[in-house]
Amino acid sequence: MQPLHTAQVGQLYRIAEVQANALMPGCDRQLNELGFLVGEQVMVLRRAMLGADPLVVRIGMSTFALRAAEAALVGVYLDSDTTSAADGIA
Repeated sequence: MQPLHTAQVGQLYRIAEVQANALMPGCDRQLNELGFLVGEQVMVLRRAMLGADPLVVRIGMSTFALRAAEAALVGVYLDSDTTSAADGIA
């Protein structure tokens, strides 16, 4: 498992966890409300220059810009379902 902010651009992942963080209260809840739920497929589409904020992330049919600190709360693992990667995120 790795944090979403370290994920490779264009690689399909699945969400393993969304952590709470005392420095950003409620951020885990907000991410869950946006659809960042355990088991969902997620892909980093783009990063700002030199790894700075934001990251452009697709989950389902929605695209979001996340700060690296927010993306760091999302634990992901590589998705072995290569058919979904070829067809886009389902």
